[in-house]
Amino acid sequence: MRWKLDAFREECGVCAVVGAADAANLVYLGLYALQHRGQESAGIASFDGKGIRVHRAMGYVADIFSREVLASLPGEVAIGHVRYSTAGDSALANAQPLVVNTQHGPLGVAHNGNLVNAGALRRRLEREGAIFQSTSDTEVILHLAARAQTAGVEEALLQALAQVQGAYSLVVLSRDRVVVARDELGFRPLVLGKLERAWVVASETCAFDLLGAELVREVAPGEVLLLAREQLQVLRPPSPPPYAHCVFEHVYFARPDSQVFGEDVGVVRQRMGERLALEQPAAADVVVGVPDSGIPAALGYARFSGLPFVLGLVRNHYVGRTFIEPKQSIRHFGVKVKLNPVKALVAGKRVVLVDDSIVRGTTSRKIVTMLKAAGASEVHLRISSPPTLGPCYYGIDTPERRELIACSKSVEEIRAFVGADSLGYLSEEGMLACLATPSRNFCTACFSGRYPVLAEEEAALAKTER
Repeated sequence: MRWKLDAFREECGVCAVVGAADAANLVYLGLYALQHRGQESAGIASFDGKGIRVHRAMGYVADIFSREVLASLPGEVAIGHVRYSTAGDSALANAQPLVVNTQHGPLGVAHNGNLVNAGALRRRLEREGAIFQSTSDTEVILHLAARAQTAGVEEALLQALAQVQGAYSLVVLSRDRVVVARDELGFRPLVLGKLERAWVVASETCAFDLLGAELVREVAPGEVLLLAREQLQVLRPPSPPPYAHCVFEHVYFARPDSQVFGEDVGVVRQRMGERLALEQPAAADVVVGVPDSGIPAALGYARFSGLPFVLGLVRNHYVGRTFIEPKQSIRHFGVKVKLNPVKALVAGKRVVLVDDSIVRGTTSRKIVTMLKAAGASEVHLRISSPPTLGPCYYGIDTPERRELIACSKSVEEIRAFVGADSLGYLSEEGMLACLATPSRNFCTACFSGRYPVLAEEEAALAKTER
């Protein structure tokens, strides 16, 4: 689990297995590997030959699924989901997979992304008599599919997806088959793999590594696939570029051992660190990365600058989502319980502190203070991405614009706020230069304010500003 207190929060992760005995057990392992994408809730749905069984709960994957629970989810086809709410409240009703009975048969859906027109669609459906059981935008897809007047579930889903806008990488369980779909701009990642004769789908390739599955390819932007035992059928062909891959997957979200959008995440992050050292050098003695997501960029910074990399910050890996704070107030307790400086490595040193982003600035301020309290003579903060200027509407839980420190303060004012001796960001041009994929295929809205698909909230803001 990544812990940054004022960072963008994780989004969601999906996994599906088609054509393997005890598919739910394999999905469980896939979700375990994808736990970093959401720690709020998790669920698995399977088809037992007669109907869809589902188990969902709040909490971590390992805590939710016991041997007994997995034994209650038999079948050769299963889908799963880990969630951090980006649309809808934090409640069990919004945990996925969502499962319903329709005129097309039982359906279960797990969704990573965010539909920017979900509000308008929901209001229309409610006027037409639809009754929603959750506040999740994912339920809109189910209602649209259930109302489609078609002969088959695949055509119903295609009709539903034709009406939604925004980001979606989703898996839909329909009896003994799974429909896999990705939005036309390819905001969120989704990959297809093989495990002996079974198909495997996941948000990231790190799930395949744990399962021992072989990566076949990405599910292409705009593509809709039907998976049934050893069958693969393309229901909707890929859409042409340009795309809008989320660049923040490479900056922070994805695991460094995953391959996302065709590139190894850890390698890209080290390139960003190297480019950061080129653009924002510092007169210093050592380089320290903020665990865990800042480490690859810090390694790249150290390698390019010729400065030694040291593990000047140690993270407590055994901190859960909640902990009991002491009654007596301890300064910066929330950060101290998770991070601790190694005094012998930073005392008397000029430190380059590398992190992936600054959102509100409060955590950066506490870490800088901790390093100086440990004896660092100077702390030069370097960020391996540009200033964060806008919220995300495509499946990432972000603060409101007014809470983003870069929206109200200059770089110098941010430096003064966090207490660093200097502050430098990676430029947008430099960030995109670290990627092999053409820059026109990436969404940089949270840095640039250029939104590929206008959300209702952003449209309202633009109208107000006009």
